[in-house]
Amino acid sequence: MLAVLQDKFSEFLTLAVVIDPLGSLPVFLAVAAMRPPEERRTVAVHAVLVAFFVLLFFIVGGQFILAGMGVPLTAFQISGGIVLFLFALSMIFGPSEVAEDENLAKQSPRQAAVFPLAIPAIASPGAMLAVVLLTDDSRHRIDDQALTVIVLIVVLLIQLGLFLVAEKIENLIGTAGTSVISRVMGTILAAVAVSEVLDGLSTWLNLPLP
Repeated sequence: MLAVLQDKFSEFLTLAVVIDPLGSLPVFLAVAAMRPPEERRTVAVHAVLVAFFVLLFFIVGGQFILAGMGVPLTAFQISGGIVLFLFALSMIFGPSEVAEDENLAKQSPRQAAVFPLAIPAIASPGAMLAVVLLTDDSRHRIDDQALTVIVLIVVLLIQLGLFLVAEKIENLIGTAGTSVISRVMGTILAAVAVSEVLDGLSTWLNLPLP
């Protein structure tokens, strides 16, 4: 039981880093700018729901798609780790804010929730790759995968909670604070990505993990 809890806590940390709830706050603030409180809540709820179903699709069907294309999971794990690493670099060195755009204000709440908030801010390419790797059929049973879905829901609920108090958080830590936290999370994600590449290479070459 303790081993399962430790494994799920590790998955929670991985998903929290990849989804990066705090890193999505600048996107939400840009999308929700000048909107009334009711629309802000609508944007927040719909964005999290869309992101959940997108990631659930990859949990359920991601590996079948790979199998249909003849792509071994080891290759996907290595390439996924590389993409995660590049994504981490964008978090560390890339811009930390999304400038307010008049086009965002013209979108309906549901349109704004889908893009750019649900995709790619929450359900990012890195998150899609991560959920596939965390629910690998060859390493995880159905009940274990179901627990991973629950972990994903917990992370997304945290994301929803942060969206609902986004203005208060921005006033508390400021733009600079949000930027610092996003870069720290990117550094952790880079380490996770390197670990995935090493794990994939060790499986492919039948070598012990370093």
